[in-house]
Amino acid sequence: MSTTEAPPTHAPDAGVQADQPVTAQGMVANTVEALFDSLPIGLSPAQSAAAAGRVARTAIGQPRALARHTAKLLWQEARVVLGSSDVEAGPRDRRFSDEAFRDGVLHRRAMQWYLAWNRELYALLDDLDLDEKSTERARFLLGLVTETLAPTNTLVGNPAALRRAWETRGRSLVSGLRHMRYDLLNNGGMPSMVDTRPYVLGDTIAATPGQVVFRNEVLELIQYDPQTETVRERPLLFVPPQINRYYILDLAPDRSLVEHAVRSGQQVYMVSWRNPDAEMRDWDLDTYLTAILEATDAVRSISGSPDLNLVGVCAGGITTSTLLAHLARIGDERIASATFMVTVLDWTTTSTVGTFLSGPTVAASIQRSQRDGVLSGRDLARLFAWLRPNDLVWNYWVNNYLLGDNPPAFDVLAWNVDSTDLPAGLHADFMHMAKGNQLAHDGQVEALGTPVSLREVEVDNFVVGAVNDHITPWQGCYETTRLLGGDSTFVLSNAGHIVAMVNPPGAKRSSYMRNDETAGELAPDAWRETASEVQGTWWDAWVDWLEQRSGEQVPAPTTLGNGDHPPILPAPGTYVRA
Repeated sequence: MSTTEAPPTHAPDAGVQADQPVTAQGMVANTVEALFDSLPIGLSPAQSAAAAGRVARTAIGQPRALARHTAKLLWQEARVVLGSSDVEAGPRDRRFSDEAFRDGVLHRRAMQWYLAWNRELYALLDDLDLDEKSTERARFLLGLVTETLAPTNTLVGNPAALRRAWETRGRSLVSGLRHMRYDLLNNGGMPSMVDTRPYVLGDTIAATPGQVVFRNEVLELIQYDPQTETVRERPLLFVPPQINRYYILDLAPDRSLVEHAVRSGQQVYMVSWRNPDAEMRDWDLDTYLTAILEATDAVRSISGSPDLNLVGVCAGGITTSTLLAHLARIGDERIASATFMVTVLDWTTTSTVGTFLSGPTVAASIQRSQRDGVLSGRDLARLFAWLRPNDLVWNYWVNNYLLGDNPPAFDVLAWNVDSTDLPAGLHADFMHMAKGNQLAHDGQVEALGTPVSLREVEVDNFVVGAVNDHITPWQGCYETTRLLGGDSTFVLSNAGHIVAMVNPPGAKRSSYMRNDETAGELAPDAWRETASEVQGTWWDAWVDWLEQRSGEQVPAPTTLGNGDHPPILPAPGTYVRA
């Protein structure tokens, strides 16, 4: 990569002046402030200090464990100083892959000192008598500290950065400062993840041909051009998460789940959510359910089918589940089957995000979004980045600032930074659902005036989890099969939260796990122990499952829309651009 200044990959924040001074102290302060501002669940420095204090008090109250691990650490560090330590980085830890950490005396000792200290802290934490939630909170906060203090995040501790500075006669450092200045002024102090210039909506991303055929205040409905002579008579409607743009499902040619479904002979429709502003603060769960119902009416009118198959993704899956429960309660059979992708409905499964769902943090989070009118999409993106700081923060810190390289061009990351906001009303509904685990209990959520009971949802369902998911743990996704009343099929992708949805045929090392035992009858770990690994993408298994629930083959429509819902404009429409 070049060492030229990073291009502006985001619009500058309103009110930021280009001649604002940038200092090292300002960079640190901005980064710390960005961290705590980024946590939409309301974690504050005081709450973080309280969690750390709880761990400290527990450690002091268990002097044997503290003494044992302190002695082990001192022994390990002494061996590091004497050059006899055998501490090595793990095979997947790319931070220490440079040969200097193998052959260089100083860098090798710095690596060993850091790793020994890091590992012993985690070992001590595992030995302390803490409840599960406190342990997970402590693990998260400990990770923020230890991964921040990695020697590779500094110029002197990063041999590759030192070599680059020498080879370029300091130009890489000048370039890094330019990148840092840009991110301070335009990216909230976070290192930019991606160069978005190659990715153009409707051209290189979100490029599957189609038309917007319906629009209301909340959503646009896209109908995609058929690419086969015949299509299945029962249409397919995607409900993406409200906290992201829809086009992760239509990312790029040959990397698009939408395109894959269209080429498989499905009649495919997509919801594209409007990006709300503060004036839309009162949009809540019922607002979104009403909008989806209007979209399903349009799909049924255009296709001529009395019912359709529904796909809910992440937060869109939460919305989908409540809609299905409402329809089941009133006897409306417009939905024939449901698919849930990386969706958690039962929050009892331990997760990093879930550990911070306490009364005070939820109240603070809701208060903040009520004040602003929306939950900022940028803040939410920061939260998800800090859940994996090595991969999503410090990796780009090193690349952009220490090496002076431009951020990479990658379509998934371009989508990831194209953030949207969440209206305060829906945010509050989601937070209450998660904090009280309300969807797991009959009648604790109300949807369009009816109590929600997921057991009443009798349609067949296909549930997708991702084994490396740090946002919606796969065990939590699996619990969806135990909440719903219909026949469930569960597959476990070998990818993470996002890549699980971008899993085209032919992708390297793609695989998934499935089990002939009916999903929901086994506990998650028991299901996995008896599951079989299948090479390839779960997309194909899903399409096969879907075809059995999509009716007969009929001639593909020659035009999109109909008299009541004529085409408005080509896909991807206008809401995705706002």
